[in-house]
Amino acid sequence: MISGRVRRTIIIMRLRALLVVALVSAEAGWAHAQSLAEIARAEEARREDVTQPSKVYTNDTLKPDFTRATPSTLAAPAAADASGTASPAGAPAESPGTAAPVRDQSYWAGRIAEVRSQVERSRAFATALQNRIDMLWTDFVNRDNPVERSSIEQERIKALAELDHVKKEIEDQTKSISAIEDEARRAGVPPGWLRPS
Repeated sequence: MISGRVRRTIIIMRLRALLVVALVSAEAGWAHAQSLAEIARAEEARREDVTQPSKVYTNDTLKPDFTRATPSTLAAPAAADASGTASPAGAPAESPGTAAPVRDQSYWAGRIAEVRSQVERSRAFATALQNRIDMLWTDFVNRDNPVERSSIEQERIKALAELDHVKKEIEDQTKSISAIEDEARRAGVPPGWLRPS
Protein backbone atom coordinates (compact mmCIF):
# COMPACT_ATOMS: atom_id res chain seq x y z
CA MET A 1 0.00 0.00 0.00
CA ILE A 2 1.44 3.37 -1.06
CA SER A 3 1.15 6.10 1.55
CA GLY A 4 -0.23 9.55 0.72
CA ARG A 5 3.18 11.13 1.12
CA VAL A 6 4.80 8.76 -1.39
CA ARG A 7 1.89 9.26 -3.79
CA ARG A 8 2.32 13.07 -3.63
CA THR A 9 6.06 12.68 -4.25
CA ILE A 10 5.39 10.54 -7.34
CA ILE A 11 2.86 13.08 -8.67
CA ILE A 12 5.28 15.96 -8.10
CA MET A 13 8.08 14.07 -9.88
CA ARG A 14 5.78 13.37 -12.85
CA LEU A 15 4.75 17.03 -13.02
CA ARG A 16 8.39 18.11 -12.94
CA ALA A 17 9.22 15.67 -15.76
CA LEU A 18 6.32 17.01 -17.85
CA LEU A 19 7.47 20.57 -17.16
CA VAL A 20 11.01 19.73 -18.31
CA VAL A 21 9.68 18.11 -21.51
CA ALA A 22 7.46 21.14 -22.19
CA LEU A 23 10.35 23.56 -21.66
CA VAL A 24 12.68 21.59 -23.94
CA SER A 25 9.99 21.47 -26.66
CA ALA A 26 9.33 25.20 -26.36
CA GLU A 27 13.06 25.96 -26.55
CA ALA A 28 13.45 23.82 -29.70
CA GLY A 29 10.47 25.58 -31.31
CA TRP A 30 11.91 28.99 -30.44
CA ALA A 31 15.31 28.09 -31.89
CA HIS A 32 13.62 26.91 -35.11
CA ALA A 33 11.59 30.12 -35.34
CA GLN A 34 14.71 32.21 -34.84
CA SER A 35 16.51 30.46 -37.68
CA LEU A 36 13.56 31.12 -40.02
CA ALA A 37 13.56 34.76 -38.96
CA GLU A 38 17.27 34.92 -39.79
CA ILE A 39 16.56 33.41 -43.21
CA ALA A 40 13.88 36.03 -43.82
CA ARG A 41 16.24 38.85 -42.81
CA ALA A 42 19.01 37.46 -45.04
CA GLU A 43 16.65 37.23 -48.01
CA GLU A 44 15.44 40.77 -47.40
CA ALA A 45 19.05 42.00 -47.33
CA ARG A 46 19.78 40.08 -50.55
CA ARG A 47 16.82 41.72 -52.26
CA GLU A 48 18.01 45.17 -51.20
CA ASP A 49 21.43 44.42 -52.74
CA VAL A 50 19.93 43.50 -56.11
CA THR A 51 20.30 46.54 -58.37
CA GLN A 52 18.44 45.21 -61.40
CA PRO A 53 14.96 43.72 -61.24
CA SER A 54 14.67 40.23 -62.65
CA LYS A 55 13.56 40.16 -66.25
CA VAL A 56 9.92 39.25 -66.74
CA TYR A 57 9.05 37.75 -70.09
CA THR A 58 5.70 38.66 -71.61
CA ASN A 59 4.03 37.75 -74.89
CA ASP A 60 5.21 41.06 -76.36
CA THR A 61 8.86 40.35 -75.58
CA LEU A 62 8.62 36.78 -76.88
CA LYS A 63 7.12 37.48 -80.30
CA PRO A 64 9.49 36.28 -83.01
CA ASP A 65 11.33 38.98 -84.93
CA PHE A 66 10.36 38.31 -88.53
CA THR A 67 12.56 41.15 -89.79
CA ARG A 68 15.77 39.47 -88.61
CA ALA A 69 17.38 37.30 -91.22
CA THR A 70 17.83 33.64 -90.38
CA PRO A 71 20.91 31.66 -91.49
CA SER A 72 18.93 29.96 -94.28
CA THR A 73 17.78 33.28 -95.77
CA LEU A 74 21.09 35.10 -95.68
CA ALA A 75 22.48 35.78 -99.13
CA ALA A 76 25.99 34.73 -100.00
CA PRO A 77 28.54 37.49 -99.49
CA ALA A 78 28.73 39.74 -102.50
CA ALA A 79 31.70 39.38 -104.75
CA ALA A 80 33.71 42.53 -105.12
CA ASP A 81 34.64 43.63 -108.59
CA ALA A 82 37.84 45.35 -109.61
CA SER A 83 36.73 48.71 -108.17
CA GLY A 84 36.07 47.13 -104.74
CA THR A 85 32.28 47.66 -104.72
CA ALA A 86 29.72 44.94 -104.17
CA SER A 87 27.80 43.60 -107.09
CA PRO A 88 24.29 45.07 -107.45
CA ALA A 89 22.56 41.73 -106.85
CA GLY A 90 24.58 40.93 -103.70
CA ALA A 91 23.87 41.89 -100.09
CA PRO A 92 26.44 43.62 -97.90
CA ALA A 93 28.45 41.22 -95.78
CA GLU A 94 27.71 41.23 -92.05
CA SER A 95 30.51 41.85 -89.61
CA PRO A 96 31.44 38.83 -87.49
CA GLY A 97 30.60 40.67 -84.22
CA THR A 98 26.86 40.88 -84.99
CA ALA A 99 26.15 37.15 -85.09
CA ALA A 100 23.05 36.09 -83.14
CA PRO A 101 23.62 33.84 -80.11
CA VAL A 102 23.40 30.14 -80.82
CA ARG A 103 20.14 28.82 -79.42
CA ASP A 104 21.23 25.30 -78.65
CA GLN A 105 20.35 22.99 -75.77
CA SER A 106 22.59 24.81 -73.27
CA TYR A 107 20.95 28.15 -74.16
CA TRP A 108 17.40 26.88 -73.55
CA ALA A 109 18.32 24.76 -70.50
CA GLY A 110 20.21 27.65 -68.90
CA ARG A 111 17.46 30.14 -69.59
CA ILE A 112 14.70 28.05 -68.04
CA ALA A 113 16.92 26.82 -65.18
CA GLU A 114 17.57 30.42 -64.12
CA VAL A 115 13.84 31.18 -63.84
CA ARG A 116 13.18 27.87 -62.06
CA SER A 117 15.87 28.64 -59.48
CA GLN A 118 14.25 32.05 -58.89
CA VAL A 119 10.94 30.29 -58.27
CA GLU A 120 12.57 27.87 -55.81
CA ARG A 121 14.21 30.74 -53.91
CA SER A 122 10.94 32.66 -53.79
CA ARG A 123 9.04 29.60 -52.55
CA ALA A 124 11.60 28.98 -49.80
CA PHE A 125 11.33 32.61 -48.74
CA ALA A 126 7.51 32.40 -48.79
CA THR A 127 7.65 29.32 -46.54
CA ALA A 128 9.96 31.14 -44.11
CA LEU A 129 7.64 34.14 -44.09
CA GLN A 130 4.59 31.95 -43.46
CA ASN A 131 6.36 30.29 -40.52
CA ARG A 132 7.22 33.71 -39.13
CA ILE A 133 3.61 34.87 -39.51
CA ASP A 134 2.39 31.75 -37.68
CA MET A 135 4.91 32.31 -34.89
CA LEU A 136 3.87 35.97 -34.55
CA TRP A 137 0.20 34.98 -34.41
CA THR A 138 0.92 32.46 -31.64
CA ASP A 139 2.90 35.09 -29.77
CA PHE A 140 0.09 37.64 -30.29
CA VAL A 141 -2.62 35.37 -28.85
CA ASN A 142 -0.54 34.45 -25.82
CA ARG A 143 0.18 38.06 -24.77
CA ASP A 144 -1.96 40.13 -22.42
CA ASN A 145 -0.06 43.40 -22.64
CA PRO A 146 -1.77 45.63 -25.26
CA VAL A 147 1.50 47.43 -26.13
CA GLU A 148 3.28 44.15 -26.87
CA ARG A 149 0.27 42.87 -28.82
CA SER A 150 0.23 46.03 -30.94
CA SER A 151 3.94 45.71 -31.73
CA ILE A 152 3.57 42.05 -32.64
CA GLU A 153 0.54 42.78 -34.83
CA GLN A 154 2.46 45.47 -36.74
CA GLU A 155 5.26 42.98 -37.43
CA ARG A 156 2.70 40.41 -38.54
CA ILE A 157 1.06 42.89 -40.93
CA LYS A 158 4.46 43.71 -42.48
CA ALA A 159 5.21 40.01 -42.88
CA LEU A 160 1.80 39.43 -44.50
CA ALA A 161 2.43 42.27 -46.98
CA GLU A 162 5.85 40.81 -47.83
CA LEU A 163 4.29 37.36 -48.28
CA ASP A 164 1.75 38.81 -50.73
CA HIS A 165 4.62 40.43 -52.65
CA VAL A 166 6.55 37.15 -52.79
CA LYS A 167 3.44 35.25 -53.95
CA LYS A 168 3.03 37.76 -56.79
CA GLU A 169 6.70 37.23 -57.73
CA ILE A 170 6.16 33.46 -57.78
CA GLU A 171 3.13 33.94 -60.03
CA ASP A 172 5.11 36.17 -62.43
CA GLN A 173 8.05 33.76 -62.46
CA THR A 174 5.73 30.83 -63.16
CA LYS A 175 4.26 32.77 -66.09
CA SER A 176 7.81 33.39 -67.32
CA ILE A 177 8.46 29.63 -67.32
CA SER A 178 5.30 29.07 -69.38
CA ALA A 179 6.32 31.85 -71.77
CA ILE A 180 9.77 30.31 -72.29
CA GLU A 181 8.17 26.91 -72.91
CA ASP A 182 5.79 28.46 -75.46
CA GLU A 183 8.65 30.26 -77.21
CA ALA A 184 10.66 27.04 -77.31
CA ARG A 185 7.71 25.12 -78.73
CA ARG A 186 7.28 27.73 -81.49
CA ALA A 187 11.01 27.54 -82.23
CA GLY A 188 10.83 23.74 -82.58
CA VAL A 189 12.96 23.02 -79.54
CA PRO A 190 12.81 19.37 -78.34
CA PRO A 191 10.90 19.16 -75.00
CA GLY A 192 13.81 17.31 -73.38
CA TRP A 193 15.96 20.44 -73.57
CA LEU A 194 13.68 22.20 -71.08
CA ARG A 195 13.34 19.40 -68.55
CA PRO A 196 15.12 19.87 -65.22
CA SER A 197 18.33 17.89 -65.06
